[in-house]
Amino acid sequence: MHQIRLQEPFRGLFYAPFYAALARGAYAAERVEVQFIDSPGPSLQTDAVLEGRADLAWGGPMRLLLAHDRDHACPLRLFGAVVMGDPFLLVGRAPRPEFRLTDLATMTLGSVSEVPTPWWTLQDDIRRAGLDPDDIARVTDRTMGENAAAVAAGTLDVAQLFEPLVSAMEIAGTGHVWYAQASRGPTSYTAFYGRAEVIAKKRAACEAMVRGLAATLAWFAAAATDEILDTIAPYFDALDRAAAGRAIDRYRTLGVWTTNPRFPPAALERLQTAMLTAGAITHAPGYAGLVMEDVTEAALSSAK
Repeated sequence: MHQIRLQEPFRGLFYAPFYAALARGAYAAERVEVQFIDSPGPSLQTDAVLEGRADLAWGGPMRLLLAHDRDHACPLRLFGAVVMGDPFLLVGRAPRPEFRLTDLATMTLGSVSEVPTPWWTLQDDIRRAGLDPDDIARVTDRTMGENAAAVAAGTLDVAQLFEPLVSAMEIAGTGHVWYAQASRGPTSYTAFYGRAEVIAKKRAACEAMVRGLAATLAWFAAAATDEILDTIAPYFDALDRAAAGRAIDRYRTLGVWTTNPRFPPAALERLQTAMLTAGAITHAPGYAGLVMEDVTEAALSSAK
């Protein structure tokens, strides 16, 4: 058995395929014994990999882009794609089927404060729509839960949220989706990553992890929603099945989760561009400098 210490970034429903892989024994079936390390919080998980406390983590490629911007010799590399669509949505109190991003010019937007990527990608969409994002009145210091409550109370025009908050608002009749950020197309949000030397040293284990991930993604794409909920429930306390089920259906329809672990170059390009236009980075290593796609290709080739 191979040994892998695997770190999660934070507990989130849009990471559902990662929990499904653990729950279904997908890695064990590929002879990998995974020591799963619970989240220390999103700000600490990159350090766990860099400092050797974890072999691999799953998380946002944005963290690696930031790290490579600070240190062009950064050893962190990505492989094994899962979330390749943007999971965030814009939600208002009443239906607005004709909504356009340029409508934000006359509104107050509660943007995500917990992590930066959702705003970076949205501001790029806004620029492409022809509006300067700096011209938007924006609330930046409240949690998604607080912004959702403000939309429900009618004191905030629109909030940027993820699931299952959005589905819970729909069920309660307090919110309606105006815009799905996944509609822009592929955007890299989550994959495995590790230090290049660790990936090389544990190459067989990393390839086995990819095969386990591939099997899980194929199952996840076809499984009944209730079966997915039953599978991931141990990772979520007090799971609201109605909201979570609706959320999973939405994310699958939007293509938030890829159906195989190959990492699309266009997905990384869109994220890099968003971070560059936001001023979050000034240097981008490019696909070849960041993604070890040969790990995934070797893993899938050996599975044939």
